[in-house]
Amino acid sequence: MAYTKMTLPLLVLCLLLTIELQVYSGEWLAVEGIDCGSACEHRCSKSSRHKMCIRACNTCCSRCDCVPPGTSGNEDVCPCYAKMTTHGGRHKCP
Repeated sequence: MAYTKMTLPLLVLCLLLTIELQVYSGEWLAVEGIDCGSACEHRCSKSSRHKMCIRACNTCCSRCDCVPPGTSGNEDVCPCYAKMTTHGGRHKCP
């Protein structure tokens, strides 16, 4: 009988622990994201309009959480980044 009285509190404790672990792991993943500042600085290093390139790149990076390697091209590595367009239908991300 004592065994069944302890089962319910243990199940509740396990459930709470599982929920806490899921919340903690979600916060951990958010902290471990890409460093948009340095990634965009490298991506825009050869741009003739550096400030505009940085602004657009940071917007794209924050939405997609990735920046293609190199200073141009390689957009197949980050499909979200490659598909973003402006209101006029032009390619948004440098």
